[in-house]
Amino acid sequence: MLAAVLYGKEHLRVEEVDVPVIAPDEVLVKVQVALTCGTDLKTWRQGSHARMIVPPALFGHELAGVVCQVGEEVADFEVGMRVVAANSAPCNDCLYCRKDLENLCERLLFNNGAYAQYMRIPGSIVRKNLLLIPDHIGYHDAALVEPLACVLRGLEETDVNRGDSLVVIGLGPIGLMFVRLAKLRGASVIAIGRHRSQLDAALRMGADEGIDAARQPDVVAAVKHLSPGGVDVAIEAVGSPLTWQWATGMVRRGGTVNFFGGCPQGSRVEFDAAVLHYSEITLKASFHHTPYYIRRALQSIACGDIRADELVTGEAPLRDLPLVLERMANRNGNLKTAILP
Repeated sequence: MLAAVLYGKEHLRVEEVDVPVIAPDEVLVKVQVALTCGTDLKTWRQGSHARMIVPPALFGHELAGVVCQVGEEVADFEVGMRVVAANSAPCNDCLYCRKDLENLCERLLFNNGAYAQYMRIPGSIVRKNLLLIPDHIGYHDAALVEPLACVLRGLEETDVNRGDSLVVIGLGPIGLMFVRLAKLRGASVIAIGRHRSQLDAALRMGADEGIDAARQPDVVAAVKHLSPGGVDVAIEAVGSPLTWQWATGMVRRGGTVNFFGGCPQGSRVEFDAAVLHYSEITLKASFHHTPYYIRRALQSIACGDIRADELVTGEAPLRDLPLVLERMANRNGNLKTAILP
């Protein structure tokens, strides 16, 4: 089969590899669509991901497809079923799983290989995070389940409520999902991006105001001009020390900052401890998803809360994936590209 293999830093080849052989408790899926994402771009740039992938390895993790082979021990899935698979599964037994923090599971199993004609789904994911796609949902929409699950968890962990003021820093697909879901919760939203196309997309997704960070010399002051005293919640969806600092300066007393975007390993960020303490600022971070939120995400897509036509801005054949990643690295304005094996 044809598949994308990551060999190292910006070293990705689309080549012929063997079709995966499945174990008795596993499922083989014929990939109908795989979506690009910021995590894959970051992994391609760095050459690896500390928790998710060590090269050489099959690449990609957002997909939807059709079951084409089922292990003899699998009871809930049959050949021909349309499915969406999460990219991980918890052990359900460690300390963190027992505390309902499955995203921090000590033995969290990650699965890669979505950029391929076929993908093996390990038994633990088959049992915990492989879902049937409702008939009225297309493959492009279904493939959004994994990133949407992360956003849903982040929003709920941050306790966003009706009437809250909220700022979203970073308007890639993740940031735009935050904009839409926060609006659905009744929040007023300020969106911060660096490209006109991103700001226009945020306004279409429901943002009340947009700030062009490339043209605004003092982004924090601009937020406080729109929301005197600061906002109730700041969502950082970029992953840089600078924007982490921006976020802490944008919230009002008693506000909450969610560092959703992960900074590069080894990053250091300085904060004014007195401001954090005397203003009772809550700092938190959100990483990954859990089986509960994978299911919530599919329900949200089924209800039409998030649609692929708002986030998927192009399609490409699998052989063009290296070129697609290069264009993403050059900030070509595309959000997500649907890779069609």
